[in-house]
Amino acid sequence: MIDPDGYRPNVGIVLMHPDGRVFWARRVRRDGWQFPQGGMNSDETPLEAMYRELREETGLLPEHVAVLGVTPGWLRYRLPRNAIRRNDKVVCIGQKQVWYLLQFTGQESDLRLDLTPKPEFDHWRWVDFWYPVNHVVTFKRGVYASALRHLAPFARQIAGPQAIPAASAELLERGHRRRRRGGSGRRPSPARDQAE
Repeated sequence: MIDPDGYRPNVGIVLMHPDGRVFWARRVRRDGWQFPQGGMNSDETPLEAMYRELREETGLLPEHVAVLGVTPGWLRYRLPRNAIRRNDKVVCIGQKQVWYLLQFTGQESDLRLDLTPKPEFDHWRWVDFWYPVNHVVTFKRGVYASALRHLAPFARQIAGPQAIPAASAELLERGHRRRRRGGSGRRPSPARDQAE
C-alpha cells in the first residue's frame, strides 16, 4: 500500500527498558542496526500494525509492553535514489511512519527474534536513548531524531531526566539537515534492505 505521494505507511517501535535504554537490533545478514519497524496492511490501524510488527520482529505480545507515547501524525523519510524500485507498478519513494514508545514490562526471555520463517533481526542489545540517531543508516537519521525528540518527554516520565538527558542541539540539527535534504545522498549498500 503506497499513498499518492509515493510513501508507504509504516510504523516504528522504540522499545524502552525501564532504565531508559532502548532496544537496538541488527538486521539479519547485514551490518545495519535499527529499531523494529514495518509496513501497515490496508485493513490495519497504526496501533494494530505496531502490535503485529512487535510480535513478528521481537516475539513480544501486548502484555509484555505498555504504550507510553506516539508521534503526532506521520514522519517521513525518502529512500536514496538507488534504493527505489522503479520497475514496480507503483513506485515507493519512501516511508511515512507513526512511531510508538513502548515500555518493556516483560522478561528478557520473552524477546524472541526467531518466531517467523524469515526473521528481521539476528542480534539485539540495549543502548542509550539517543544512540540510534548517530548509528542508524544515514538516510533514516532525520526521522529517528524527530521520533525520539517527540517521544523523549514520555520516556523521561518513566526513566527520569538523568537517563534521558535533553538531546544536544548538534544532534537534532544533524537530523534536521538530513530531513531538508530528503534523505538522498551516499548510503551503505544494504539501504534497500534497511528501508523495509
